[in-house]
Amino acid sequence: MVTLGAGEYQYELSGADWGQIPGEWTYKEATAVDVDGEDHVYVFNRGTVPMIVFDSDGHVLDSWGEGVFDVPHGVHIGPEGSVYCIDVGAHKVTKHTPEGELLLDLKAKHPSGLMSGEPFNRPCQVGIDPRNGDIYVADGYSNARVHKFSPDGRHVLSWGESGTDPGYLNVVHDVVVDSEGWVYIADRENHRVQVFDCNGNYEAQWINSSRAACICMGNGPDPLFYVGEYFAGIVPNATGKNLGPRVTILDGKGTVKARLSDESFGDEPGRFYAPHGIAVDSKGDIYVAEVAWSEFGRNLDPPRELRSLQKLIRKDSAT
Repeated sequence: MVTLGAGEYQYELSGADWGQIPGEWTYKEATAVDVDGEDHVYVFNRGTVPMIVFDSDGHVLDSWGEGVFDVPHGVHIGPEGSVYCIDVGAHKVTKHTPEGELLLDLKAKHPSGLMSGEPFNRPCQVGIDPRNGDIYVADGYSNARVHKFSPDGRHVLSWGESGTDPGYLNVVHDVVVDSEGWVYIADRENHRVQVFDCNGNYEAQWINSSRAACICMGNGPDPLFYVGEYFAGIVPNATGKNLGPRVTILDGKGTVKARLSDESFGDEPGRFYAPHGIAVDSKGDIYVAEVAWSEFGRNLDPPRELRSLQKLIRKDSAT
């Protein structure tokens, strides 16, 4: 196996597409991944079956979602085990049981106007406050907003506007909430993670990301943060190093602990194309969902059978 990282942050790569799916199924693109309290792995994808549930060894436990979703984009497992899905094509957020039964549907009658600030226009991801179940929606492609809802779907507040200064947003692509209510935003095209309080007040920014596309937290009282980053260069410097795509591990103050991969994009072992979703299980193993065709297909022609999901297996005690 190929190993990424160094010191106490070393991971072995699973290789090609992780997960033993039936031969007639495809991932096509695994847009998002999350892990529940039993280390069951939920993969939201644009292939044959939108939601595939695996055990930690890659065996299929369940699947659902056929005919339900327009364009799958984000998935998040809430503290109580509910499955929150973002459908970027239908401009909505839905909450499901682990078996796929619909519990809540947050959808405007029509998509909001471009950069209107109203929910939703091509939302990307959802995060849940573990203290009280409040729902935070990263409304990021055609808006520059974060929307907060009560657990029953009542709109509470929204914040954010387009820009590059601290507190401003440019593709709000992912969101995660910690045990104290701090809200961490993957501000992708501003190449950073931003931190807000639960009322939308700016607190801090973690800069020097290539393009922070996805973020998740590890386990324990002082968890690490894992950020999946897109390539930050252009075609003429595509062979340059340390421009992403990669996975970066940070502590709760935003200090970089490790960067996994210093190579440019590629399908060789140890490289990534477009980390679009990321999750960590109780063992500290990392799951990376990739969308190579959405990111590169028009210009760079990646291999048509490119992997969509990789597992990075921890070799040490990092959590």
